[in-house]
Amino acid sequence: MIAWLKGTLFSKTTDRVVVEVGGVGYEVLIPFSTYYDLGDVGSCAGLHIHTHVREDTLSLYGFLTTLEKRLFTLLIQVSGVGPRLAIAALSGLPGEELIRAIVMGDVVRLSSIPGIGKKTAERLVLELKDKLRTVMAEPGREIEMPSPASAVQSDVISALVNLGYGRPVAEKAVAHVIKEVPGGRFEDLLRRSLRRISG
Repeated sequence: MIAWLKGTLFSKTTDRVVVEVGGVGYEVLIPFSTYYDLGDVGSCAGLHIHTHVREDTLSLYGFLTTLEKRLFTLLIQVSGVGPRLAIAALSGLPGEELIRAIVMGDVVRLSSIPGIGKKTAERLVLELKDKLRTVMAEPGREIEMPSPASAVQSDVISALVNLGYGRPVAEKAVAHVIKEVPGGRFEDLLRRSLRRISG
């Protein structure tokens, strides 16, 4: 079982890399976060590896951080979630944000990730909420939950994204409205944000 690979980055695309170790090239599937933080082709790369074995294939999934690997391992334990969907989840939200979304039960935000529908999002919350609380409590993790104000802000952004607006547009509108009405209720903030976007 391969758990760690360190070698020269032979090739790199958004969903996979080839790491050359001792003249052998290992193809490793990766999330976007790992892609963006890896160096250029020809540089040295080290990846935490999850080796996934099925009857007909052996696939390697790579992560720059132990947290992402841990999340991936937990995600594929959820019924109906395979390795590719787990990679999609980690590509859709950074690790700590994904943990927050699951622990807070933010089904809207989770189901905005391509490939994850409402039912899968609900299953992620149901099966992983308590496990991820334990991960958050581990020494050195220090993953903070958002304050009530930022939780409402996140809910409004998720609602706007669910209505079809792009996340950057939604975030900008909500940030402006929050300054105008600090401590506003969800319904009021959503209405004002919609007015700002359409105005």
